[in-house]
Amino acid sequence: MFDAKTRILVIDDMMTMRKVVAKCLREMGFSDILEAKDGADGWEKITNAAPPVGLVISDWNMPNCMGIDLLKRVRADSRFKLTPFIMVTAESEQSQVKEALLAGVTGYIVKPFTTELLKANLEKAYAKALGK
Repeated sequence: MFDAKTRILVIDDMMTMRKVVAKCLREMGFSDILEAKDGADGWEKITNAAPPVGLVISDWNMPNCMGIDLLKRVRADSRFKLTPFIMVTAESEQSQVKEALLAGVTGYIVKPFTTELLKANLEKAYAKALGK
């Protein structure tokens, strides 16, 4: 599992959803949680964070920059291309899941979700980051 000191960026245009995800993360022992209101805000936080963001959890549908566009931007940048990126979204169409997988998403969770499901995805993302 990710170290409890990992900096996590939660991106969602709905503040309540950001708070729900952050609460789940705190229940898992994480404390360094940043929030962003959309992909553009998220990109700014990813590029300026010190210490760096170690995990991104993002919604798909957001104004200014969609989560899928942010994922592609993150994967295209050599500084961040290996940063674990989990989508937490209401988008459940097979074509969207496939697009996210092709773009390099680490995990994909369809809303609504449980803390247990989020934790299981974090464990899978951590194993993937280690190449297991």
